[in-house]
Amino acid sequence: MIDLHTHTLLSDGALVPTELIRRAHAKGYKAIAITDHVDDSNIDFVVPRTVKVCKKLSGIWDIKMIPGCELTHVPPERFSELIEEAKRLGAKLILIHGETLAEPVVAGTNRKALESDIAILTHPGLISLEDAKLARDNGIYLEITARSIHASTNSHVVEMARKAGASLVLNTDAHEAKDLVTDDEAREVARAAGLGDGEIAIVFENSKRIVEKVTEFTPGTG
Repeated sequence: MIDLHTHTLLSDGALVPTELIRRAHAKGYKAIAITDHVDDSNIDFVVPRTVKVCKKLSGIWDIKMIPGCELTHVPPERFSELIEEAKRLGAKLILIHGETLAEPVVAGTNRKALESDIAILTHPGLISLEDAKLARDNGIYLEITARSIHASTNSHVVEMARKAGASLVLNTDAHEAKDLVTDDEAREVARAAGLGDGEIAIVFENSKRIVEKVTEFTPGTG
């Protein structure tokens, strides 16, 4: 399992980063990204601490750790500046919180996110086909999620991604230990979203590809 979207008590999660990483390692994870929620108020606090813990734990456990962040409920006009700040502070993986059905995310967030220099648009809700095509053109991954509050639109995201030729990843959006999933549980989430076995293999490979890009991860060694 590779999970590129998780949260700790540096934002609204339940665990310190070390415990979340350790629990993921014990569950068989090969890689995990710590991507706490950030905005203008806390990005300069959260990202350096995430970078610090990932560096301190590097090489101790057999798991790759990626420091990142998720821009959350940020006005789209602020994306560019905050993305640059996150990179400057050491974030290796930048996500933007998509237009879920469960939260009042600003309309137009999906579109502006897909015009930005990010890796993943998380739980993009009822994303339009036009925006899915933009994700394809800009090499941004669309997320299907194991988090129940957002999973109701997984099948729609899959449908739009198929029609557009956009790439998918599967993450947990974990906020506590019970949110982490095994490989088999991740496959169940993917099947429930309408993906076949071949498509699931591609989704898992997409996660490996992202990890390779940001950490020089070699499958089977981390």
